[in-house]
Amino acid sequence: MDLLELMKKELLRRNYSHKTILTYVYCVKRFLYACKKEPRKITKKDIQLYLENLCNDKKAASTLNVHLQSIKFALEQILNKRFFVKLPYSKVPERLPEVLTKEELLSLFSTIKNKKHLLMIQLSYSAGLRVSELVNLKVRDLEFQNNQGWVRKGKGNKDRPFILAQSLKPSLQKHICQESLQPASWLFPGRKSHLHVKTIYNIVKQAAKKSQLQKNVHPHTLRHTFATHLIENGYSVTSVQGLLAHASVETTMVYVHMATPNLLNVKSPFDEFHAEIN
Repeated sequence: MDLLELMKKELLRRNYSHKTILTYVYCVKRFLYACKKEPRKITKKDIQLYLENLCNDKKAASTLNVHLQSIKFALEQILNKRFFVKLPYSKVPERLPEVLTKEELLSLFSTIKNKKHLLMIQLSYSAGLRVSELVNLKVRDLEFQNNQGWVRKGKGNKDRPFILAQSLKPSLQKHICQESLQPASWLFPGRKSHLHVKTIYNIVKQAAKKSQLQKNVHPHTLRHTFATHLIENGYSVTSVQGLLAHASVETTMVYVHMATPNLLNVKSPFDEFHAEIN
């Protein structure tokens, strides 16, 4: 069995997401094609040269990191080869993510007339959720009495808590009651399962267009905005790092198992101006 097949099997065994598996296999396939060596004969110099070529092609630092992590996984976890390789400096500056001001966010909310759609988008922002995390929420994942919810098997196959905005609790409870949802039900059910992520993308895109926002707004923009607003409200970087489940400030690739207990006392920025929404 070749390296790529062995790699696929090991990634599946470790419950890596389908998207991550495709990305890792693609990166290693490109590396092997460029290297033109039998995998066990690959050297540290081969890896460094490949990364330098990517850098010369003006690939972003994040792209270089994904290629390096993919190659390291294949060689270390499958072939038991150990390398320490430094990433070359990428000449392409990383673009800062788009972030909405509070006024822009209020404008975005105001254009969403469907109450269920509005609730989904407000929850996404108020907790800093990824779109995949939002659509995979179940009723039992919300702990209203503790003002928190749980992302189950999120990125990195980790469970993590998120803060539940006080001002959203009545709307969420009303939604659950009106839809006659059971604890095991999807919080936002679709026709056969949960809603598709494309539905959330379309809601946000249409709302941004109606609001005439001069920014590239998508669901992940809400997560960036959540983090930025927390910083603006005086919370520490380490608090925000924990709420986003980042293992370090520098990266969003690795996630901790759960936030430290004191992070659950952080108030959602949604509560800072919810009165203006109603």
